[in-house]
Amino acid sequence: MAAPSILLWFSRQLDRINATVGAVVMWFAIGMMLIQFGIVIMRYVFGMSFIFLNELELYLHAALFMLGAGFTLLHDGHVRVDIFYGALTPRKRALVDFLGTLILLIPTCIVLLYYTWPFVRRSWQIMEGPLSVGGIPALYLLKSLLPAFAVLVLIQGVALALRSLAVMLGAPAPQKAPQTPVEKGEGV
Repeated sequence: MAAPSILLWFSRQLDRINATVGAVVMWFAIGMMLIQFGIVIMRYVFGMSFIFLNELELYLHAALFMLGAGFTLLHDGHVRVDIFYGALTPRKRALVDFLGTLILLIPTCIVLLYYTWPFVRRSWQIMEGPLSVGGIPALYLLKSLLPAFAVLVLIQGVALALRSLAVMLGAPAPQKAPQTPVEKGEGV
């Protein structure tokens, strides 16, 4: 097996992680919509309000974006300032992606993990309660999204770096985000 093939195989294995997480987390958007609809109906039709439901929507919103960031990177959906990048050859794009991942993305994720871990660990140690009286008594779960975000983006960054390195070594450049078995409907 040639080096580019091995790199692509490893990147596909890492892609599966975020593809699986994304396939689950995308349903949070529907949950948020249903909860918000329920909140509006209860408030304006029945004159009732529950802080628990407002916080549940907040938790789902945070989880959707924090856990879905790696999935978005997998599908190249993050905002990019594309002044020169679009005009580059596939190998030069791969070089830009590789260097950007190694110099910016991976160190940022590591720093984020380093500085959020004590904060999250302390929250779990004291089983930190709700944001507001009557809210969800599990703020530690919300705070846990910070290192989870960093880990998922880091995993996808490594996959992107491996794929970019494979292209620089001669593998054909992918035309779009690679499809994983989960996205093809084959399961994990």
